[in-house]
Amino acid sequence: MPLVPGKYDDACTNARRETEAVGVILIVVAGKHGHGFEVQTAEPDLEKQLPTLLRITADLIEIENKKGLSS
Repeated sequence: MPLVPGKYDDACTNARRETEAVGVILIVVAGKHGHGFEVQTAEPDLEKQLPTLLRITADLIEIENKKGLSS
């Protein structure tokens, strides 16, 4: 992960603080600074688990989308 703050670092920080989360993954689509992706975590292992977590999330989104199409 980058060592310098990204263009949506403040928004990611706000989300982490408001939710009192250990970590936040923020994906911004067509935001005021364009597309962006930020990750903040107090757990160093989260970065290692991030690809798996995102794959699982994508699978769940596909399942939900298929449910919506069939109903």
